[in-house]
Amino acid sequence: MQMKSIMLKTIALILLPMLSFVFNASAQVNSLERENSPEPLKAQEASQAWNKIYEVFSHPRCANCHVPDDNLPRWSGPNYGKTSVHGMHISGGQSRIGVETVMCSTCHAHTNSDEPHGPPGAPVWMLAPVEMLWWQQSSKQICEQIKDPARNGGRTLEEVAHHIEEDELVHWGWNPGIGREPAPYSARETAAFVNVWADAGAPCPE
Repeated sequence: MQMKSIMLKTIALILLPMLSFVFNASAQVNSLERENSPEPLKAQEASQAWNKIYEVFSHPRCANCHVPDDNLPRWSGPNYGKTSVHGMHISGGQSRIGVETVMCSTCHAHTNSDEPHGPPGAPVWMLAPVEMLWWQQSSKQICEQIKDPARNGGRTLEEVAHHIEEDELVHWGWNPGIGREPAPYSARETAAFVNVWADAGAPCPE
């Protein structure tokens, strides 16, 4: 009986340090997993922020001029009827400002026309660079484009937010003139959404 008690104590002395090591190692692994994984709340905030960003970028006031390499501005959105390319055979050309045919600024002044559906206006009216395509793009596609410096004008996400908040042509999307639905939210709110999304690691939808 005494021998059995001694053996049990000996086994316990051997096993306890081993179990302690296993528990500590497991705790360290769990800690590392938590550090390398986005916090659930932050991930949720990032997703909500991105959904609002996409709501803005895919809106006709923005997407109509973020067109593919056909260089044709679109007319779409509420009050426009059937979606079509810009009337009068207008093309932005490869220059995206109409140098090849008729300059965009020929009709698009620095301010909106006072007439319903008259030419909208803002400083340096032009199509967005072709690599910044948003027209008929999915949330995932636009997300990946915005994060890519080769396709976002060489900007960091902080600079993207600043561009949205400060650029006068971008601001036209929220002040499009009579008879046009503005983009949702505001320039300042959209810039804030970008910062929230970026701070959480700028995740893109699957």
